[in-house]
Amino acid sequence: MTSIFRTLSLVFVAGCVGGVLNSLVVWNFGNLGVNAALGVKIAPQLTPAWLYPRIVWGGIWGFLFLLPILRRSVISRGLLYSLGPSLVMFFIIFPMQANKGMFGLALGNMTPVLVLFFNAIWGVAAALWLRMCR
Repeated sequence: MTSIFRTLSLVFVAGCVGGVLNSLVVWNFGNLGVNAALGVKIAPQLTPAWLYPRIVWGGIWGFLFLLPILRRSVISRGLLYSLGPSLVMFFIIFPMQANKGMFGLALGNMTPVLVLFFNAIWGVAAALWLRMCR
């Protein structure tokens, strides 16, 4: 029983670590004007109200690491699992909740590329953290 709780907490924390790193990169790209230079209107403020949900959702997405897929390749596994949050952003969050259209194209044509990049950071960071802690 202890090993189940250990595994669940490890994958959740790995996802949270990925969420923190992802959030810092998203914020930094917006703050430095990288997103704007690419024609994307994403420049969040680094506030607890913006950061906390991203960390928690990162942890929830971390449960994907319970799936026994690509266990030998940390990077490939992180990249594969990062497609989950990206697809939710493209087809649920942007069009249905944020009114930014499919793929968030109302924020700029490069939005899908940045979303894939930012979520890849989440996936790889979470996978590396998990590998380091096991």
